[in-house]
Amino acid sequence: MPSRVDEITDRLVTAIAIGEYLPGARLPVERDLAAALGVGRMTVRAALARLVERGLIETRRGRGGGSYVVDQWPESSTDAVRRTLSMRLGELRDRYDAIARLHGAVCRAAADARTATDVTELRAALESYRTAETGLAAQQADSRLHLAIMDAAHNAVLKQVLVDLEASLSIGAPAHLWGEPSSMRDMELRSLHEHEELIGAIADGRADDADAVGRAHVGIDFELISTAMSRAGLLTE
Repeated sequence: MPSRVDEITDRLVTAIAIGEYLPGARLPVERDLAAALGVGRMTVRAALARLVERGLIETRRGRGGGSYVVDQWPESSTDAVRRTLSMRLGELRDRYDAIARLHGAVCRAAADARTATDVTELRAALESYRTAETGLAAQQADSRLHLAIMDAAHNAVLKQVLVDLEASLSIGAPAHLWGEPSSMRDMELRSLHEHEELIGAIADGRADDADAVGRAHVGIDFELISTAMSRAGLLTE
């Protein structure tokens, strides 16, 4: 029977493998990880020690110290990914469908409610994404862009529902998965094209277009998780 430490270790290994935490990213402190994962700090500490032993993370001391990702998905992680994702096969498609519908609604609301200041901030966030380096910097810029869209909707309840629903999909991090290095840049460029369409629709007040592009954009996340499941042997190509 797997222990709680085994389970949390598998979840963190999987979160790194599928790109919720990318190489170079600093993991949250033990207290925050424990709260996010619903376990005690000692459990998180033991799981992190295992990740260090596996060479997935390293611990840095001093200013700016913490636990940093150094390797994403070595073959030794595949069994953990398979165990973790196999428990979620039944729920993922429905959850992604719900997120797509809600994301479309948020984008529609942003197109209806955006102000001139919102449009300026959205375009600045889009430019930050366009110029970000591949990987961690692009992932962080993507998160800022999507938060700016939520803010432009001017509906705190709608924003919180979407944030909470997205968090429920997370394996171990409140961030969009970013996939594997081999396909990462293609995904980022595809996202850039969709971001440009989405921000253009919101800025122009084209609510129907914003809704449609916003829904379709979420499909990238489902494709990435499907790719991870295939690599882990849970789906056939």
